[in-house]
Amino acid sequence: MRSPEVDGAALPPSMMERVTLIMDLFESPQTHLTLETVSRRTHLPRSTTHRILDQLVRLDWLRHTVAGYTLGPRALGLGGREIEHSALRAAAAPHLLDLAVRTRMVVHLAVLDGPEIYYLDKVGGRAAVDIPSRVGGRAVAHCTGLGKAMLAWLSPEEIDARYAQVIERRTHHSIGHLDQLHRELGLVRRRNGLAIDRGECFPDLGCVGLALRGPEGPVGAISVVGDGRSSLELVAPLVVNVVRAVSEELFGTSQSYPRDVPSVVG
Repeated sequence: MRSPEVDGAALPPSMMERVTLIMDLFESPQTHLTLETVSRRTHLPRSTTHRILDQLVRLDWLRHTVAGYTLGPRALGLGGREIEHSALRAAAAPHLLDLAVRTRMVVHLAVLDGPEIYYLDKVGGRAAVDIPSRVGGRAVAHCTGLGKAMLAWLSPEEIDARYAQVIERRTHHSIGHLDQLHRELGLVRRRNGLAIDRGECFPDLGCVGLALRGPEGPVGAISVVGDGRSSLELVAPLVVNVVRAVSEELFGTSQSYPRDVPSVVG
């Protein structure tokens, strides 16, 4: 029995082969494809493509978002999270080094993991020794500029799901209640995404952070850390420029980041 044909080409005879054709199109966690694009590239009928995509979404191999189909939690669990982190680190690395040199401060790259942040990179030469953070380490998200920068772009319902009413405090400057956290995240949004931390995670240290935002929300954040008495207003524009550059490499756009920065930092 012959396989059905599309434009004279035989379709793969098995469902497994058709699924493989589709999954091979998703080259990275940042890949987003529409139904029409998947159908065109695989040469599968639109109805067949839609049926397979729908099954893959139900089984968590893919997710369906406003930007199209993308890898789901089951696919990312097979080493995909490490691939995503590697791609983020590779895109950010030269920009982090440049930012550290220009500011003479310590620069962090981190991702959000539940109510915590996970440090992917730390650059700063000798100054880095004095900052109690490490690559592969974690910190409470709501106590850091990095974490608040990413939390600000989640829905209020998701914030509620991540935290109880009373929140762990690291210092006497830390946020300690859910209502206070919501107010702080609203302030971050009014600053066009810039998050400030003055002694909230580590005493006497301050930082300014900004999230890297993909089609579905924050995928990471970059911050500059230094003495808590330092003028964060001066380094904020440099942080924004770096985030814009990394976003351009990862997603091909940097339109969602502020240009007039000093006036929104306080």
